[in-house]
Amino acid sequence: MKIQTLPQLIDDAFTRVPREDCFQRYVRKQGFLPVSTSEARAKVQSLIKGLGALGIKPGDRVVILSENRVEWAFADLAIVCSGAVSVPLHSILMGDTIEYILRDCQPKAIFVSGKVQVEKIQNLRDRLPFLETVIAFDPVEAPSILELTKLEEIGANLSSEDATNALDTTGISESDLASIIYTSGTTGKPKGVMLSHANMVANAKQAQEVLQFSPQDITLSFLPLSHVFERTCGLYTMIYAGAGIAYAERMESVPRDLKLARPTILISVPRLFEKIHGRVVSQAMDAGGLKKSIFLWASAVGTQWAEGVAAGRKPSPWLSLKWGVADRLVFTKLRAALGGRVGFAVSGAAPLTPAVGDFFVGAGVPLCEGYGLTETSPVLTVNLPGRQRSGSVGQALPRTEISIADDGEILARGPQIMMGYWNDPAATAEIMTADGWLMTGDVGRLDDQGYLFITDRKKDLIVTAGGKNVAPQPLETVLRRSEFIQQVVVLGDKRPFLCALIVPDFETLEAWAVREGLDASNREAFLESSEVFKLFQGLLVDLNRELPGFNQVKRHVLLHDELTVEAGELTPTLKVKRFVVAKKYRDKINAVYPPGAAEHAG
Repeated sequence: MKIQTLPQLIDDAFTRVPREDCFQRYVRKQGFLPVSTSEARAKVQSLIKGLGALGIKPGDRVVILSENRVEWAFADLAIVCSGAVSVPLHSILMGDTIEYILRDCQPKAIFVSGKVQVEKIQNLRDRLPFLETVIAFDPVEAPSILELTKLEEIGANLSSEDATNALDTTGISESDLASIIYTSGTTGKPKGVMLSHANMVANAKQAQEVLQFSPQDITLSFLPLSHVFERTCGLYTMIYAGAGIAYAERMESVPRDLKLARPTILISVPRLFEKIHGRVVSQAMDAGGLKKSIFLWASAVGTQWAEGVAAGRKPSPWLSLKWGVADRLVFTKLRAALGGRVGFAVSGAAPLTPAVGDFFVGAGVPLCEGYGLTETSPVLTVNLPGRQRSGSVGQALPRTEISIADDGEILARGPQIMMGYWNDPAATAEIMTADGWLMTGDVGRLDDQGYLFITDRKKDLIVTAGGKNVAPQPLETVLRRSEFIQQVVVLGDKRPFLCALIVPDFETLEAWAVREGLDASNREAFLESSEVFKLFQGLLVDLNRELPGFNQVKRHVLLHDELTVEAGELTPTLKVKRFVVAKKYRDKINAVYPPGAAEHAG
């Protein structure tokens, strides 16, 4: 059977690769409990029938507002297999944004996780006459709420006696709309990206073609399923490959869940890898003495190893011997923190610091960076194990074309490119060319072997008061190499020079304070001290030695609190909303500039 739609992909995989642990849910005091392929199929079939009983027809929109959990997957699979349109929303969204999106897509039903999400919807329901049914995963005491178990029961009663028969794969075309995914965006209102069955199936098949996951693999799902990166790569591609999926209890429990689930595949955003790297470096530096020396030696060996991988060189016997020693002394402990079995890790959704990527590759964890957008289902390019090129986001997937426009913008064309924006043909026309090229809004270059290097977002380019164009992301990437820096945003549009908003790595900074005999008990006073100012200004001086004058970051502002999604400063995929950050910290930014240069927000 030629697989062209999501029902075909799911039914084929469930039939071809039956397994007892197709999914795993975390249950407190019991750990991860398996859900078999046959049980998953039966639940999905019951939900399909249940949705039909609610009057959900092909083309109707159905929203999912929930944290990651196995019920999320069942709901999504049922929606797309019924011919309806799945509209996933991030669980942290608040009422006004939820209302805007619901009014835009007008769903007939919404799945929610529990009490918190139920309350959000109940507060809006009087203003949303089109929303007929609210379905809760958890039991809740609220009026007019249908519990998931009840919907399953309704569907099961309507199903045939054999609940393990094939899913109905007829009546849905590859060109049909499968999902509307609203971009969080760094500016403006969310736009609904329309992805067809063909788009999402194509990307899952493209990813599997090059990455070649197997039924022996298992992944830990913790990135938001509301984002297309986790949805396509962590759900559909895993199902297609026959791999297992374990769902972390929550984001905060990921370190524990990695050790319990012991994944062989790790899909994440750069922040996780950067945090792990920063913690390992900090612990080694704090230990001092022999442990510090061993770690620095092992890191140098790992860097050599990673450089050889990038160049396609076979390691020399001497380097192999040194790496073996470094592995026993240092690297095995790092891999143990990831569960001990990770054979492939992929980083996406935001730029990965090359030094961090090299560290993991050198430590025996093939960390490969990829690139894509919500509008591209999402993957366009990826590095492959053993062929990683540091600083690049890899080569194009099969049947994907990448081109660079005259102004440096990256253009993409392929079967994973979206149908367009929901209810917004004007926005679609702005980003799509007549011959099918998508204008990504990113700036980059291709090397002679087709590896893509991203230099910045086109909209993020800073034009200084002197008329110089500056790409902030490369500067931020270099600054994040410092163990003292957790987050950084370089600003300076229409200003005489660049400045950096810096969130320190407080754990590392406070350890430094102890060594220097400084009092860090009052964070605000500590960050304003002359000693801390000199430390961070010194980091900028070191950076500026490598840069031309107009690219130099001359001043910095230290922030007391981390930039977060909840505060609206980051998108759900942890991209910085530069305008929001610049506006929020306008007074602090203005203070570093001379009079007359402070009238701009950032």
